[in-house]
Order: sequence, then C-alpha cells, then structure tokens
Amino acid sequence: MNTSRTERGVTYGILALFALIALTPVAGILSTALARQDSLKTGFALPDGLNWHNFADAWTRGHFGSYLFNSVLVAVAVVAATTVLATLAAYAFGTMRFPGSEVLFYLFVVGLTLPQEAVIVPLYFDLRHWGLTDTYWGLILPQTAQSLAFGVFWMRTYFRNTPRSLLEAARIDGATHWSTLTRILVPMGRPALSTLTVIVFMWTWNEFLMALVMVSDEAHRTVPLGLAFFQGQHSSDTALLAAAATLIALPVVAVYLLLQRRFIQGMLTGSAKE
Repeated sequence: MNTSRTERGVTYGILALFALIALTPVAGILSTALARQDSLKTGFALPDGLNWHNFADAWTRGHFGSYLFNSVLVAVAVVAATTVLATLAAYAFGTMRFPGSEVLFYLFVVGLTLPQEAVIVPLYFDLRHWGLTDTYWGLILPQTAQSLAFGVFWMRTYFRNTPRSLLEAARIDGATHWSTLTRILVPMGRPALSTLTVIVFMWTWNEFLMALVMVSDEAHRTVPLGLAFFQGQHSSDTALLAAAATLIALPVVAVYLLLQRRFIQGMLTGSAKE
C-alpha cells in the first residue's frame, strides 16, 4: 500500500525528533570532552577550539590502556563462549525432542528472571573458595552463565522457526546433526548470531557490579570499574571525565557499526521462514 507524501513527511519528522532527543546527550558529552576545564566553569563548552589533548590526558592518567585490554579479553571470551554454547544448546532444544527437553529449557529461561544482586554474594564466596577471585576466570565464567539464558532463548527461537522441510532434506541427504548445524543453520542464522553477539558484548563491556565484587586488584580492573575509580580521583575535572567516558564507549559503538546491518536484520526477522 502506497503512503502519501504527508504521511511520509510526518513519519520522517517523528524519526528526526527522536533522533535529536537521542543524540543531544551524546553531543553534550562530546562537547564537554573537547572543552577546556576552565571554560566549563563559565558555562561555555568550546570557546578555544577542540582540545583533543583531553583524551590523551584521560588515557594516561586513568591507565585505561590496561583496563581496555582486560575488558576486551573478558568480552571476547564471554561472547565466544556464550555464542558457541548457546547455539549448541538451542539447536538441541529447537530441533530435537527428548525426555525433559521442555523442563530443561524453562530452567534456562528462569535465568532471565534472576536479578544479579540475588546471586552475587554466594557467587563471590564460591569463586573465592576455588581461588577464582581477582582472576579473569572470575569475570568470564559468571558472565557467560548469565548470558547463556538469553542466548539459548534467542537462538532456540531461530531454530524453531527454521523450515522443517530444510531439516528433512538435510537428513535425507545423509547430513548429521553437526553438519546440519554448521553447514546449513549457522550460515543462515548469521543475523540472529550477530544480534546475539552485539547484545552480549554490550552487556559484558558495561558490566560493573560483577567486576566490583570479584576484582580487588588493579591488574584485573575492567573499564567501567576503572572509570569509577578515575571519577573518584578527578571528580572536579568534568572535561577529563567526559573524555574518559567517550573512550570507553567507543568499542561498543564500533562493534555495533560493524554489525549494524545484520543486527537490525536479526532484530526484525531473526529467522528463516518458508
């Protein structure tokens, strides 16, 4: 059905309004990050041009190089483990029928309802007993377990919506479950996998409470935790804080832009349909 020029104009106008509302805080942070600290006291953001040295100062003073390495390591490990394990489990739940499959799946779904604050204290004592606090494993394992609930739920939806005729044709041709998964379903499911990757990466990158509880030494701090300590040390330097916040947000923006098309496709469709 064709839409009138007026309807399109109204639609674009509403989208532009919401885009402006969403981008205004971003513009405020960037203008603050590029301003001189003394100019912020007078209420002007950019009186003397763009002060790019704020980013270099924040990077050096906050030791964000090591924090960034820790966050990248943890995020990549969590995303990789979650994607592989969730895909394998979701394939079983979505395409196979075995005793207890529904019960096991809903046990995974229960994980979506558990608040992190309810399990963080017993989890800390368990990990401390095994000597995993102040280690990368103390950050990777719990966050992988947290992300699996959503990952299994998300990928199971994709596998259940896969045309049955496609799976039957693969079985007739003699394809094993592993071949069906790796050669047919995974290549077809790249939008769903890309969406899962972006969401889990964003959750892991922004995780603060887990790092705050499990990590006490500076060598294993992630960027959200490092930013919190940096804020405590430079609470009066607004420009420096804005520059640091911009630096730690860049990887999430980069991942989203890299997978933007598949992410949107996965959110809109998320499955193959007959």
